[in-house]
Amino acid sequence: MSTDPPQTIENEQLLEEWLSQPSEAAVASLRRIPGDVIVLGAGGKMGPSLTGMLRRATQQGGPPRQIFAASRFSNQHVRQRLVEQGIETIACDLTKDDAWASIPVVPNVFLMTGYKFGTQTDPSMTWATNVLLTAEVCRRYRHSRIVVFSSGNLYSMVTPESGGSLENDSANPVGEYAMTTLGRERMVEYLSKQFDICAALIRLNYAVELRYGVLLDLARQVYEERVIDLTMGYVNVIWQGDANAMAIASLADANCPPYILNVAGPEILKVKDVCQRFGEYFKKQVQFSGEEGELAYLNNGVAGHLSYGKPRISAERLIEWVAAWTAAGGLTYDKPTHFQVQDGKY
Repeated sequence: MSTDPPQTIENEQLLEEWLSQPSEAAVASLRRIPGDVIVLGAGGKMGPSLTGMLRRATQQGGPPRQIFAASRFSNQHVRQRLVEQGIETIACDLTKDDAWASIPVVPNVFLMTGYKFGTQTDPSMTWATNVLLTAEVCRRYRHSRIVVFSSGNLYSMVTPESGGSLENDSANPVGEYAMTTLGRERMVEYLSKQFDICAALIRLNYAVELRYGVLLDLARQVYEERVIDLTMGYVNVIWQGDANAMAIASLADANCPPYILNVAGPEILKVKDVCQRFGEYFKKQVQFSGEEGELAYLNNGVAGHLSYGKPRISAERLIEWVAAWTAAGGLTYDKPTHFQVQDGKY
């Protein structure tokens, strides 16, 4: 497979190929860290491609290992695709006590479980999934390396001129989802100290692919000639494949106290400019409402770029890919990101 990105991605097979293509840093990380791997929450939007990337990176070098994927797997097509790659899948609900009997204890763990949309209607589930489950995982895997997916939503909103929040900035979560995100990190920090666990915390803003993400949300609104709300006037995006590659690369740097890493693209995008680009592509007039806010949830991902390389897919290429996919009627998950939310109510 060529390492040069294509002009467009025309089908899901090619999309999956590009989503799971490991970076040099991801391959190098797995060469340094032996042992089997389990991905908890592997059936979500990012889990299948991260699990596939782990398999491909292992095949490219380093010690042999078995890769496990645990999830409810409500989509059996996703599970079957992983099985075909030689990954052992385990269907279970990790919030249930009886789930753990079938789940192996292995040296390397990626924790991708999370509950965000529905927080307003069932906040207790958000706390149970994001905080309580995280503590259970850390106790069970106290002798393992653990990479935990977190969120940049735990920071304050900042101006685009600031360059985005840095890893050592103070947390200031707004709303119960962001609070539980911080709670998740605090559990990892506490139990890391208790059991000397090597962990990495991945603060992500915002992973995108062609079936889901902020760019798809904006593209569909423009294509369907809906009015674009500019209240959240700026955004970070990063190709999901690059986000997963950085997370895998961080495994070798997991530490006690936990290693904290912002994962974000190098560009801070102006929502109005992105929509106008989509309008040009679709040959549609773009309609806007509201005033551009001065603040947004923005992460500074420079530390990750210096450690693991800049993202391989630029924001410019992502916009082109999403535009072509949308115009062609490509499959989507039909799950809006609600990235415009500022009050933390999801």
